[in-house]
Amino acid sequence: MPVIKTIDVVGVSTESWSDAAKQALAEAAKTIRHIERMDILGTSAIVRDGKIAEYHTHVQIAFRLERGGGLAGSGGRGEGGLRDHRHVPDAAREARRYTEVVMPASIVIGTQWGDEGKGKATDYLADHMDFVVRYQGGNNAGHTIVAQGHELRLHLVPSGILYPHITSVIADGVVVDPRVLLEEMDALEALGLDVSRLRVSNNAHMIMPYHLELEKVTERYLGKHALGTTKRGIGPAYADKAARIGLRIQDLFDEKIFREKLDVVLKEKNLLLTKVYNRLPLEAEKIVQDYMGYAERLRPHVVDTSRLLYDGLREGKNVLLEGAQGTMLDLDKGTYPFVTSSNPVAGYALASAGIGPHQVDRVIGVTKAYVTRVGAGPFPTEDLGPDGARMGERGREYGTTTGRKRRCGWFDAVILRYAARVNGLTELFLTKLDVLSGFERIKVCVAYRADGGTFEDVPPHQSLIHRAEPVYEEVEGWEEDLGAARSLEDLPRAARRYVELVSELIGVPVRMVSVGPAREQSLPVP
Repeated sequence: MPVIKTIDVVGVSTESWSDAAKQALAEAAKTIRHIERMDILGTSAIVRDGKIAEYHTHVQIAFRLERGGGLAGSGGRGEGGLRDHRHVPDAAREARRYTEVVMPASIVIGTQWGDEGKGKATDYLADHMDFVVRYQGGNNAGHTIVAQGHELRLHLVPSGILYPHITSVIADGVVVDPRVLLEEMDALEALGLDVSRLRVSNNAHMIMPYHLELEKVTERYLGKHALGTTKRGIGPAYADKAARIGLRIQDLFDEKIFREKLDVVLKEKNLLLTKVYNRLPLEAEKIVQDYMGYAERLRPHVVDTSRLLYDGLREGKNVLLEGAQGTMLDLDKGTYPFVTSSNPVAGYALASAGIGPHQVDRVIGVTKAYVTRVGAGPFPTEDLGPDGARMGERGREYGTTTGRKRRCGWFDAVILRYAARVNGLTELFLTKLDVLSGFERIKVCVAYRADGGTFEDVPPHQSLIHRAEPVYEEVEGWEEDLGAARSLEDLPRAARRYVELVSELIGVPVRMVSVGPAREQSLPVP
């Protein structure tokens, strides 16, 4: 399926701004085929001795990226990649000094309370990617991917690990339990998958044994007010990061610094464990031995991922940033306090990866054809009757990480509109449409009612969300099984109309529809 991409190019001329624009187009044409449009974004000049010495024209070039690549030359896999500068004539190399070529990145974001099928979306899109980047969360999240008959459950390693041409990246904003990461790498290698291209940020914070212990006892003491966390130590690790007492991946490679930092933080943590929660203290030496062992195995994978991605984008590589959880679990934008401890929204992808806003051109929102939620918290469209139970059974709605049963309910246009707004969604990937087969009538929530008001966006106060009642419209269902469909035209009329309705309610186009777990069950929408 062709994809339209854009790059920014700055052309330089000593004659005029128009000549500079022509130079930019000519330079881009050396490395990019299928150019479709050029827009001038701005001009500037360098003045010397009161005269214009150089004319600079900033243009944006749109080109068609065919499957297998859209760049000419010999620098990448297949027909992709930039030309090797060693084979470029001196004049072209000199011109390239003044030319910036930036291949925009794409973001995949969950739009609900997580579990939307982001792993499948990422896996489908990865064909055209050179980097797949996990930008937040920890092993409290999970992706389930079905490929060539094998079901893979990933918690930390990005979905791109399935592709030999992709470099998988764990960025700054992820909290990493080194033991869990190494276990996952071992499991992937046991399946014959190469993990040598995995890269881990030296700035990523680590989950430590005391984080796990403290989260368990804290949840227990909260009783009926517990948040329903995964007890993987994620929240305490992010809390230490904010308190500036966290240990980072790079600390593994200086035992003296690691010991000093650990001694400081362990004094506080052991006091909490022993004096407040009546638990046994943790031994520093045991932690040091374990983590120094992790260090040796992780060393070949640890790099400055921000620089890695920056260089990749400058070289014309494609970057896909994937989040964990979903918009409504975002620490700032979600249904606080029933949220995760990090920021799944698209904006945080930039901070974690270390790239700027102009380097992203697609924000792909993944949404189920219905809604699920794990754990406590408001859920206006939850169906506690047989319809909700049916969705859960047909959709196999059990958490990838915890195995907990997910709460199920009808599609909610209110939270999807909100997700589109706070993430700047450019397109939608609609998953699990097949689960709705067999319903004679399907409910769609178009608004909330609370305290006498009607809300088409998420209400501004938590009490309103807790009291919100859905305003439903009912649409025609369908009986047919959708699993064999291989194009949108193969779907029954009512299913196609449902896809159209989602786009109409949100104002964002649906570009892909999933009707099953396999890769070939993802259907492009023209």
